[in-house]
Amino acid sequence: MKINFIFSGLFLCIIAFSQTQPAQVKKVPAKPTVSVAGKDLFRQYCAACHGVDGKGGGPAASAMKTGPSDLTQMAHRNNGKFPEEKVLRILQGQDVTAHGSQEMPVWGTVFGNMSNNLGLTQTRTHAVLQFLEDMQAK
Repeated sequence: MKINFIFSGLFLCIIAFSQTQPAQVKKVPAKPTVSVAGKDLFRQYCAACHGVDGKGGGPAASAMKTGPSDLTQMAHRNNGKFPEEKVLRILQGQDVTAHGSQEMPVWGTVFGNMSNNLGLTQTRTHAVLQFLEDMQAK
C-alpha cells in the first residue's frame, strides 16, 4: 500500500513537471524531396508550424516564441492584394525580419541545399509562393 502511494505521488510529480515545461521544437535538417508541387512542399516544410490550412495552428506552433502567422490572410492584410514580392523575399531569406522571428527557416536556402540545380530551387520556391497565393481567404 505504501509503495503504491509513493509511485502515485512520483507519477503525479512527473505529470506536474512535464506540464510546466514549455514545449520545444526539435530542429532537424530538412529532408530532401523530389516534389516540385507547391501543396506537397507546403505540407512537408511549412505545415508543422503554419498548419495544413495555413492558419498558424501546426503542431509545432505552441513551442514557438512568436506564433506563426495566418498565411491565408496575407492579401487581406495588404489591402486585398497578395504581396508576392514581399513573400518571395521572405522565402528566399532576403527579408527575414518581415515574419517577426528568425525561427522560420529560409526555405530558398534549404531548397538550394537539396540540389545544385538553381532552376529546381527557383521552381520549388515559386511553387510554394503560388500555393500561398492560392490559399488566400476570399
